[in-house]
Parts: sequence; C-alpha cells; structure tokens
Amino acid sequence: MEDVAAFAGVSRSTASRALNDDAYVSAAAREKVLAAARDLGYSPNQAARSLVTRRTGAVAVVLSEPEDLLLDHYRTAVVRAGYRELADVGRQMVLIFSDTREDLSKTVRFLEGGHVDGALVFAPHRADPLPKALRLLRIPIVFGGQAAGIRRGVHVVDFDNEGGARLAVQHLVAAGRRRIATVAGPQDQSAPIDRLAGWRKTLLDAGLDPADLAEEADFTLSGGANAMSALLARRPDLDAVFVASDMMAVGALRTLDAAGRRIPDDVAVVSFDDNATLAPAMDPPLTSVHQDPREQVHAMVEILMQLLDDQDLKPRQHVLPVSLAVRASS
Repeated sequence: MEDVAAFAGVSRSTASRALNDDAYVSAAAREKVLAAARDLGYSPNQAARSLVTRRTGAVAVVLSEPEDLLLDHYRTAVVRAGYRELADVGRQMVLIFSDTREDLSKTVRFLEGGHVDGALVFAPHRADPLPKALRLLRIPIVFGGQAAGIRRGVHVVDFDNEGGARLAVQHLVAAGRRRIATVAGPQDQSAPIDRLAGWRKTLLDAGLDPADLAEEADFTLSGGANAMSALLARRPDLDAVFVASDMMAVGALRTLDAAGRRIPDDVAVVSFDDNATLAPAMDPPLTSVHQDPREQVHAMVEILMQLLDDQDLKPRQHVLPVSLAVRASS
C-alpha cells in the first residue's frame, strides 16, 4: 500500500480509500491509484484485511463421510458445485472430511478457530453427532439435507425425496406395473428413508401391496446388484423396481440382465439422481428422478451469503422440486 501511494503521488489513506472503492476520493486520484496498482502488480494482504473486516474470504464444505465417498457420483458433483458456486461469489472453498470421533473434534476446532467465514455441511446419517456439535458455533452454517437430530433452528436445503419417489412409482403404476419392488438406500440416512416412504405410500394409494418387495442396500453398484438378487429370489414375479440411486440401479440392471429379464418388457426400472454420466449412458437408458446438486449448492451459498451480510433470516427448511426424466428402461 505504501508503494502504491508513493508511486501514485498520494497519501496512504487516499490510496487505501481508492482501492476500497470509497466514495470520498476524487476521480483523478482514484485513476492514479488504480494505475499504480496495476503497474506494480499490487494485491491486498489478506491477513491484514482479515484483521479489519474479520472475514477470511473462505467457506468450508464439510462432508461427514470418509474420503472414499468421492467414488460416489453425487458427492463428487456436490464438491465440484461447491467449488464453482463459491468461486462465483469470490470465496475460497476449504474441503473438510469428518468421518471419525477424532475428525469431529478437529472439525469443530477448525471451524471455531476463525479460519472460515461459514460452512456448508452435508451430514446425512441420522446418528451423526456433527450437526449438534456445530450448533454452538458463531459462524453461519447451512445444511445440505436434513440435519441429524435437529428439527428446528437451522437452515436446510434439500430435495423433495419423498415427492420424487412418488413420481417414480406413479409412472410405473400408470404403465400398468403391479408388482413394483424397491431397492432402498441405507435407512440411517434421511434421503433414502423419505424415498422408501414415498414408494410405500404410493403403492398403498394405488391399492397395491408392498409386502416382501423392499430390499435395503448401500449406495454402491454391488449393493444394488445384491439387493436385486435377493428381490428376484423372494419375488420372481416382480414386474418393476424403483431403485434409490443411479449407481445402485447399474448393479440392479446387471443382475436383471444376468437373470434373463428383459428391460423394460419383463421388468421396468426407475432410479433416482439422474446422473448425467450414468443414467443416459445405460443400456437401456435409465429413467430417473432428476435432481441437480449444483442447484442445491447454489441455494445453500445464496443463503450463506445473506447470513454473512447480516440479513435477519429465520431458519427454515428449503425443499427443492424434482422431476422425472423418462427413458427406455421404463
């Protein structure tokens, strides 16, 4: 700053005001200062600026999962969206994985240590202690998906998981399917719990019996394959299946193909996620409930920026709509 001021022939205070776009600087002085900054390659000292503004310019994206979750297409999309959306508002992303009890204490210490201005938190497991541990922090926090164990007082952005399941099952019912099974996701997470509930309620509304037609699995290809095998062994007469994620659906499709079931003639398949690299590329292309991770992260960043601007926002649940991308599998 001293160098810029000297090069421009103005006082340090004038240079500071010009670089901070203060109104109390003449146009001529501002131009001299900006020209000097360009010629000298000036950039502000972020540490010094943080002392004044009490802002770091960084936002944490916290994934309460092990690092290998990046094999999951949805979580990878969340990380990419976090980086892009934060960069678009001039913030640096700090990525944190919090998987163990030791990780939990380190994460809390880091977040309360003044290293970031706020956090976007993804903690999908119902028994996860992280959301409760973060409640007392003095930085704004926005949750992606339901915050485990917390019903009020937090900002949440989630997709309509139950509504998406209803769209999927209604589509299958309308196509004349009557023995509609489901490969449900892990029932310690809010999203798959809601998707399973949507499947069951829609079947009952249609006068169909869901008994013996549900099998739980993790969000992996092998999980979907094994669950589909169990369903075929128990209910070989099933004529459709709603799968709680695209990755599991890939495994389910392989199992059905190995069992000699034609898709969709013998068994129609509908999934959830509509991942751009998976759903359209399957054989046959996969009908899937569409949700866009970037849309979720964009809404989360928007809320966080409002909170950082001291806007008085009452905590609430923001539920984003989903749609059904119909393809040849159903």
